Amino acid sequence: MGGGGRRLVPAAFVAAALVLVVAAVFVSSAEAETAAASLRGGGPFDSIFAFGDSFTDTGNNPVVFGWYDIFDVVMRPPYGMTFFGGLPTGRNCNGRLVIDFIAQGLGLPLVPPYLSHKGSFRQGANFAVGSATGLNSSFFHIGDAPGANPFPLNISLEVQLGWFEELKPSLCKTDQECKDFFGRSLFFVGEFGINDYQYSFGKKSMQEIRAFVPDLIQTISMGAERVIKHGAKTLVIPGMIPSGCAPPVLVTFADSDASEYDAATGCLKEPNEIVTLHNSLLRDAVEKLRAKHPDVSIIHTDLFNHVMEMVQSPEKFGFKRDALTICCGGPGRYHYNLSVVCGDEAATTCEDPSTRLFWDGVHLTEAAYHYIAEDWLNTIVGSVSARASS
Repeated sequence: MGGGGRRLVPAAFVAAALVLVVAAVFVSSAEAETAAASLRGGGPFDSIFAFGDSFTDTGNNPVVFGWYDIFDVVMRPPYGMTFFGGLPTGRNCNGRLVIDFIAQGLGLPLVPPYLSHKGSFRQGANFAVGSATGLNSSFFHIGDAPGANPFPLNISLEVQLGWFEELKPSLCKTDQECKDFFGRSLFFVGEFGINDYQYSFGKKSMQEIRAFVPDLIQTISMGAERVIKHGAKTLVIPGMIPSGCAPPVLVTFADSDASEYDAATGCLKEPNEIVTLHNSLLRDAVEKLRAKHPDVSIIHTDLFNHVMEMVQSPEKFGFKRDALTICCGGPGRYHYNLSVVCGDEAATTCEDPSTRLFWDGVHLTEAAYHYIAEDWLNTIVGSVSARASS
């Protein structure tokens, strides 16, 4: 796969995907513009490169899974209803993603999806794919019987890094040229984890899932090391949302006892405890990376606390009180239905998505991401400014 033209999707992609995870956002704020202006004065980024899952995917998903109805729905209304032109783009939301608004805030174009973009990647490329796991597909197996089919999805972090390395020769030629080019780029390594755990919920015990959290953190850390080796000087490594609050997880464990829920939020305790462990170990890994690479800005951004605050105090953000009910979906608890997903003819959409936290499942509405993206942009700008003044 080179820097332009049409790419062929490997045969390994042509398999039934089992996890649906993507998120999108709408951010338009004076604060973000002010932060961006301050960064431009100290030297803007020239490009953005991103790896991740559905929280970052700007259109690779339809290329990989367009043939499969479960994923094809992201190319149907009401997806993209508040995006430019009001048309679906392959993002699992009604508008733009956090990364879109980060790009706009930094004065850069929206980051093009690697698998479908036919133009230049000089100002960045997005390798993220909805449903991607951090761990390689060989880690996941269906059933425990000998010869069981492996998890039929290979769009992991390692695969995405391979795409990046295939693209690299079209962007720079010498080691120094590449270090200069990527040194002026902003890299996103993640979010990763939501699919690794969500795919495992109901198939592995909570103890088994906890046991592989360190392996996933090591994989993310190694991915960061890999892009640093190529010359990256600014990396964003996001944490995870509280999956115990996500409607798909709540439906998976619908028969849980009352004691397994947080009475104040309605979220499941144990999945959130696993995410808390993940985020804690990820912060530790970021600190180790910072110590090892003092000349690199390695930024940890938060999702967990932002979402928890919105769940706990929805009215503060203009959301309806039943914060765990999604905007677009089918009949049933939380308005989430595996048989009638957003984009189906039988699905219904809330009257005003800006009053909802969740869009179509685990994915958030653009209104929710308004607050998250502002914080991320300010964190990025602050980190780069601090490095420039040191």
